[in-house]
Amino acid sequence: MLKTEMRNPDTYGIDKMSTVEMLGIINKENAKVTAAVEAALPDIAEVCDAVADAIKSGGRIFCMGSGTSGRLAVCDAAECPPTFGVPYDLFNGIIAGGEKCMFKAAENAEDNPVAGIEDLKSRDFCNKDILIGISASGSAAYVISATEYAKSTGAKAFSITNNPDSELGRIADIDICADTGPEVITGSTRMKAGTAQKIILNMISTSSMVKCGCVYENMMINLRPTNKKLRRRMIGIVTEILGCTQDEAERILENNDWSIRSAVEKRI
Repeated sequence: MLKTEMRNPDTYGIDKMSTVEMLGIINKENAKVTAAVEAALPDIAEVCDAVADAIKSGGRIFCMGSGTSGRLAVCDAAECPPTFGVPYDLFNGIIAGGEKCMFKAAENAEDNPVAGIEDLKSRDFCNKDILIGISASGSAAYVISATEYAKSTGAKAFSITNNPDSELGRIADIDICADTGPEVITGSTRMKAGTAQKIILNMISTSSMVKCGCVYENMMINLRPTNKKLRRRMIGIVTEILGCTQDEAERILENNDWSIRSAVEKRI
């Protein structure tokens, strides 16, 4: 039996626990996630380097999954353009069953192998791109077929799973397996497994963007002034880098079409 489908012996009596006891056991289990991710860091690092190299060579990154895995893929991809100032088609999140499944679960979507291939073909996936398939069990047909198709184009295909030696992991060029073990509620992989997947996706997108020059020291220098909060953040970044007042930073940004990079490069 898959580890993520096993019963957790520490939570057999969760239905009899007080609320505080219940939260305590959930929190204790969540603490195991970072250890599972840490064990996978060498594989995560290889994927980060491959993603950065692909981006520098004009490739795109596709992350796809079903259910929770797909939702996490979409969320991480959607956050990259406002955070790093990259085009919206650089990081692509795909969920089995389409956009409607972001809001309403369609559990049978993961069993459709044809759809996985069609979703990549419809986006003109090619050998310059990278696919990261996400599946807690490592058995979602939708993701497996997409991974096989991606490799058939000559592209690199990686996986994020939560069960060792899964079918998806064996197909992928590199399998990032965060072995989070049995869930608090048996089979509810939106919990520890999903948390690990979110952490790993954050690591991949953030590290690759740092390696592609979208970060100066530890500050976002490709931000876009799309709202008041981000404009304030941009002013703060320029103030920090140039050692000027906020009024001066705002004036410098206005004179450089609100580009932190242009504003800073002209003065450093």
